[in-house]
Amino acid sequence: MITRVAVVPNPPLLVPDLVPGSVADTADVRDAVLEAAAWLAEGCPRWHAVGVWPGPRRTVPPSARSTFAGYGVDVPVALSSAAQGRLEPDAPLPVLVAGWLRAQVGAESVQVELVPPALSPQECMALGAQLDDTAEPAVLLVLGDGSIRHGERAPARPDDRAPEFDARAAAALASPDAAAIAEIDSRLATELGAMGRAAWQVAAGVLGEDRWVGKLLYSDTPFGVGYHVATWERT
Repeated sequence: MITRVAVVPNPPLLVPDLVPGSVADTADVRDAVLEAAAWLAEGCPRWHAVGVWPGPRRTVPPSARSTFAGYGVDVPVALSSAAQGRLEPDAPLPVLVAGWLRAQVGAESVQVELVPPALSPQECMALGAQLDDTAEPAVLLVLGDGSIRHGERAPARPDDRAPEFDARAAAALASPDAAAIAEIDSRLATELGAMGRAAWQVAAGVLGEDRWVGKLLYSDTPFGVGYHVATWERT
């Protein structure tokens, strides 16, 4: 049974070495993400994680190693403190960020489930319920961004629907409200470039009928992208 969940974005800008000229500009979201990750590590040093990446669903084991070299700087990443697996130079971004966060807060290991962005809400919820029944360890890191269409700094063409989309997502993640998360429109999320939708809905499947206490640590749109950081604890 999963007892703690940390929901975080997974942009490369979390890693200071990758944004040497913008470290101060990215400090707020980085600090919130590190706070959530440290809180998760206090619950258990061995993590399960879920992230979104094009392609079939797959599991990346704690033995995996990689690097952020594809994002401009060779920052090494390992999914466990004892990882000795083959170096995977082009690991998906959620894997890289999960491994980087693990090391930053001194967690022992993380196993990452990668799901495709088109996974239906029903499939996401079913996977979350399965993780809650079977996952060891009993904490979950959820990696995913909101819309990429906020304002003129957005990496994609701005869309007037993005603010309302991310405001509703933030409210649902803060609660946490399983029904509200499950109702996030997958088609709209795709149109707005919000790949985190699938990961959030996997996390909603963990919630079940139990009572959870949620806390929203950060919600904003720096660089035109919706980033939300939340923690959930089963009570």
